[in-house]
Amino acid sequence: MIDQPTVLVTGAAGYVGSHVVSQLLRQGHTVRAAVRSERRAQDVRDILAAEHLDARRVQFALADLTSDEGWGAASDGARYVLHIASPFPAEAPQSDDEIIVPARDGTLRVLRHARDAGCEKVVLTSSFAAVGYSPKAGDQWSEQDWTDPASENTAYIRSKAIAERAAWDFIAHEGGGLRLTTLAPVGIFGPTIGTHLSTSVKFIQSMLTGELKRVVPQYFGVVDVRDVASAHLQAMINDGASGERILLVADGPPQSFLGLAHILRDGLGEAASQVTTDEYSDEEVRQLATTVPALREALTQLGRRPQITNAKAKSVLGWSPRPVSETIIDTARSLFERDFV
Repeated sequence: MIDQPTVLVTGAAGYVGSHVVSQLLRQGHTVRAAVRSERRAQDVRDILAAEHLDARRVQFALADLTSDEGWGAASDGARYVLHIASPFPAEAPQSDDEIIVPARDGTLRVLRHARDAGCEKVVLTSSFAAVGYSPKAGDQWSEQDWTDPASENTAYIRSKAIAERAAWDFIAHEGGGLRLTTLAPVGIFGPTIGTHLSTSVKFIQSMLTGELKRVVPQYFGVVDVRDVASAHLQAMINDGASGERILLVADGPPQSFLGLAHILRDGLGEAASQVTTDEYSDEEVRQLATTVPALREALTQLGRRPQITNAKAKSVLGWSPRPVSETIIDTARSLFERDFV
């Protein structure tokens, strides 16, 4: 196999990042993984071993999004940068800035060092959180839409909009020859290949174990983590994707948590016998949200059924997403296989 260019990946030990690293290695790339600590580097090695991939094709660079230290060396010699990492505190922050400032400044730090190192392109993992969380007439959403950071939203949602805006402003005014593509996935599900479960995968876990007794009546888009990873690789080498913002969502209508429950029950039979089909009413969510901070986001989405287009991903990237049912069943199977359930 002909050696492919070196690709710097941030967040390589994470849910999306681990799939991206796996796909890059299978395509013959050398990966430089920017990790916060040696422990996270070992997490990547463990994932590669489980996936039967050669860890010798992965170089590690210690670099943290909150400091300039290490980013020059991490970027040096890389042709592409896939910036997937986003700071997320283990505990509820005392102020929104504890999430927003590192997300924005970390993104700018990665872009600045990529530019200075002469990298060709950065693919930034944004989110539907940066697209569809401000009020508008109707529920049709495209890449033209932006979440207003001034809207009443959680710090995480605001951070995604602020960080992506900052990235485009940087490219416009300070980017030099650096090219940028931003990808905005909706709710990411699909098999986990790491040891740390994402929020969405933990949700499926809690349904399968019966820990979750009732679900919130919220509708959202779903996309497979493997398709999100492939979109990063496609955007990286596709000249037509440069300067573009691209939504990533599976085909079909928006899903609900109750809909996911039925997919699990229908697809897994007895193995999904603990999955609840009991749903809160809108009024119950409103009452609970006054005392349960985790329901704040759900409160902003009550009554909405977002119609999110993937036309641009298909036309620009040649992207073809998996069916939602396959994604959800594969999520569950990965949890069984790895003894998380």
